[in-house]
Amino acid sequence: MGQPLPVIVSFGGANSAGRSSHHHGYARMVEGALDGATRQAMLASLRQMTGHNGSEEALLAATLIRRIGKAHFDPAHVAWNQRLPTRSNGSPVRFEIHRKHLPSPIPEDWQLLPGDDDQHVHVQIVGEQQFLLPTHRDFEVKVASQLPDGFDPAALYPSRNHPRGLALSVYAASDALGALGLDWDELHGQLSPDQVSVYAGSAMGQLDDNGIGGMLKARYRGGRVTSKFCPLGLAEMPADFVNAYVLGAAGATGGTLGACASFLYNLRLAIHDIRTGRARVAFVGGSEAPVTPEVMDGYAAMGALASDKGLRALDGLSDDQEPDYRRACRPFGENCGFTIGESGQFVVLFDDRLALETGASILGAAADVFVNADGYKKSISGPGVGNYLTVARAAACARSIVGERAMAEGGFVQAHGTGTPQNRVTESLILDRVAEAFGISDWPVAAIKCYLGHSLGAASGDQVVSTLGVWAHGVLPGITTTAALADDVVHDHLAFAMQHTALDLSKQRYALINAKGFGGNNATATLLSPLQTDEMLRARHGAAAMDDWARRHETVQSAQEAREAAVLSGQAAPRYRFDFGVLGDEAVELDGQRISLGGEAVTLDVANPFAD
Repeated sequence: MGQPLPVIVSFGGANSAGRSSHHHGYARMVEGALDGATRQAMLASLRQMTGHNGSEEALLAATLIRRIGKAHFDPAHVAWNQRLPTRSNGSPVRFEIHRKHLPSPIPEDWQLLPGDDDQHVHVQIVGEQQFLLPTHRDFEVKVASQLPDGFDPAALYPSRNHPRGLALSVYAASDALGALGLDWDELHGQLSPDQVSVYAGSAMGQLDDNGIGGMLKARYRGGRVTSKFCPLGLAEMPADFVNAYVLGAAGATGGTLGACASFLYNLRLAIHDIRTGRARVAFVGGSEAPVTPEVMDGYAAMGALASDKGLRALDGLSDDQEPDYRRACRPFGENCGFTIGESGQFVVLFDDRLALETGASILGAAADVFVNADGYKKSISGPGVGNYLTVARAAACARSIVGERAMAEGGFVQAHGTGTPQNRVTESLILDRVAEAFGISDWPVAAIKCYLGHSLGAASGDQVVSTLGVWAHGVLPGITTTAALADDVVHDHLAFAMQHTALDLSKQRYALINAKGFGGNNATATLLSPLQTDEMLRARHGAAAMDDWARRHETVQSAQEAREAAVLSGQAAPRYRFDFGVLGDEAVELDGQRISLGGEAVTLDVANPFAD
């Protein structure tokens, strides 16, 4: 029969398009191409998330890429400290200050004289003195892909000042768990602790004021460093939080970082665990909350972000005209940089036997992920040859599973598609050359960052859940912010979806998810469609097993529908179990053959893997 097949059984999360489960976020991107019932369900989901009771137009305007809103910061008045040097020029600089605000130690050039009362002193400074003056500046980048206005994941559970990325992780994992349609505690109790893996992280770590950002800025702001800043800011903390507060999992865990390819790096670990039998369940996630002045300042300094100046130049606007922020990200067209975004996404994998035994949804399968570096590089941020390897290997994987004809006719590519001039040239050339090598004449290509922006380490999670939406509804999202392909985009063997494109789901077999990251981090995943997965399961397990699965799945569907109704009515809060079911030393039973954690056993009877 071969290795276990990693079946995608659930997903969840949130990005600027809304909630991911039940394909609501996907539906927001292609809302003009959907039937009325699906569209209305998406609108209902957005209203529940945001509490927005206004017009439909206003509701939709508060999603996707747009001008940075007050939930983050005012880009026209970004706080900073202006350096203010002073010189006495023979006459001392004088000012009065409250004694409690005096620095310690007192600078050598300061002379302290009695103040007007006992609480104050007069300070005289002879010579030069540097001050930092709190003020504001106009930030050159005013656009980002933000969570829908009014939605705050941290307000939905006792978050206790969690960084935004961690709150997104709790929400995303809870959404995926709820959409599973199975009782997690019951299922978890039937598995050994080491049969559940969790791999998740964030490329940047938690850099807002409740995480590392707060730690780095506290002293400069005249504040103090709290005990939460450092530990909650770590990049692998999304996995830690999901283990500790959502799943109660004690299996393999971690966060493998590969810059903007991080989600696929973690998906690779999950696939490996299931294919080798190390785990039967794997939660794979990514969470990123980089819409902060400091993070955006860093990318803007590299010239990587689409600025107001660049957007005006593209559209021939004057300095006093506001750019079309909705079209800030223009993959494979004339463009000037990417648009940063925030997102949290989780995908759940079961091995194929467990999927059939439980009646879990069969949304597709994750065949493999291929990771390659670029080798020697001139620029750490510049693209290299590694992505040729990942795309070609992923395509070869798809061909080996679905065959030559289906390879040519039954798949599509979710491109990295950042919206930068360099990406449009290098990625289009790679995809075109691979298509030619595999005998593909018109390979459909989507680039959903035109709607969602670039959520860095979570970006390929956005691509994966969008792909599941395509297979559910048959519409490939169009690159609608791009008026036309740029002249330097190679597309001899590619069919860029410039508008929403209907696909024949009876022919859809696979999708490639492509991700490229700073430092030469390249990853491409091969996903299999529900149709292809169903056929493989029937060949592996037989028609009778599939009939049994169908009967069990009816119960799962009923549970999914009930949970969706609860979410829409505001009765389903994120699962967050703080100080719940904590196991101590007394819960551990151990001998030479097994170890038991709270009654759940793990065997220690392991064969020598290196024996002849």
